[in-house]
Parts: sequence; C-alpha cells; structure tokens
Amino acid sequence: MLEQSNYRRRPPFTLAANFRVPRVAAFFSLAAALALIPGCKFARGYLPAGAYSTSGTADCLPDITLQDQAGQPVTLSSLKGKPVLIDFIYTSCPGPCLVLTARMKKIARDLGPKLGREITLISVTVDPEHDRPRQLADYAREQGASFPGWYFLTGTPQQIDNVLANFKLKRIKEADGTIDHIIDFFMLSPDGHETRVYNPDEIGPAGITADVESTFVHG
Repeated sequence: MLEQSNYRRRPPFTLAANFRVPRVAAFFSLAAALALIPGCKFARGYLPAGAYSTSGTADCLPDITLQDQAGQPVTLSSLKGKPVLIDFIYTSCPGPCLVLTARMKKIARDLGPKLGREITLISVTVDPEHDRPRQLADYAREQGASFPGWYFLTGTPQQIDNVLANFKLKRIKEADGTIDHIIDFFMLSPDGHETRVYNPDEIGPAGITADVESTFVHG
C-alpha cells in the first residue's frame, strides 16, 4: 500500500480512511464532463475541478538512475527542462493500475507529437521486487501504452522508496502481496518540483490534457 505521510497536507481527496484505502470508484464532476468534449480547452490560469495546485519543495527528479522498460538507464534529473506527468503503478495489479494506464494512454494520444518533445510521461512501479524491465515492457505492450516520451521505470526497492519519499509517500506491501496505492497523477514543473495533483475521480483524461496544454506546454 502506498501510505501518505501525515506530516504533509494533501488536498482532501487523498486523506480518506487514514490514507490506507485506495480510491477505485470514479465519478465525474461538471468540469470533468465538459473536459470530455472534443476541443475543450481551459484558459491559462484557470484551475479546473479535480486539479489541485501544489507547491512542493522537494526535488521530485533527483539524481537517481532507474531503468526503463527497454532496460536502459534513465537518470531522473536528466528529464528536467520540460514538464513531467507521473503516476505510480505495478504490473500485477488486478484493476486500478489498468485504469490508471488507460487514462494515461488517452492523455498520451491527446498530446500527440507534443509527447516527448514538450512533455514527458512517467509510470513508476511500486513493486520493484517483481517489476523488472521485461515485466514493464510486457505490460506496456499489452496495454497499448508504448509511446515515445512515456517511460515505465523500475529500480531497486530503496531507489523506488527514495523516489516516493519526495512525494511524501511510502509503499507498504500487504501480507497477501497486494499493494494498494494513491491513484492521483502528479504534475512536475520543468525544475522537477511538484506543482499540480490531478484527482481522476473528478477530472477525466481530456481535462488533464487540456490543463496541461494550457498551463505547462507552450508549443
């Protein structure tokens, strides 16, 4: 389970049930419904429902070298210079991670050529003991999630824990081997600091794309 540390406040949607129960059920607010309309864009500076502005002080793209789904080293700090949208998944997850990846795939498709050129997507496993590059590659292929500019990353358990710590998260594996997790998307500014949290219960993939393009992508 990914448990949020109680010494850092997050928007209310991450605080349910003492931070221990994953949020799987989804619902759409009016803003999320509007975000599904083709061509819908948000004005710069407008914060849609489900998008929460944050001001994290931790460097979420530190000098940690992980491995991508092709087994190639990726140093997180090398990804600075453009905005990064990140989520946390694991390949043996029975359901929620598939939903997360499907949503991220919709965002990747909507971004089109901007993905990789103007923004990076990252999915970090929270089960590095099992998810090595081969498992991540198989997962990405099975989910139709192979896009240039979208990295599926793994590393040693300590490396993953260090990455999570910058988001004030920690992973706890249950006795049966399952891992529950926060299902939010985290937006990092080009300097690697957290600047936005998206609650997918309140904002759909098209709404996230619209906000990202209006606020973070300038091409």
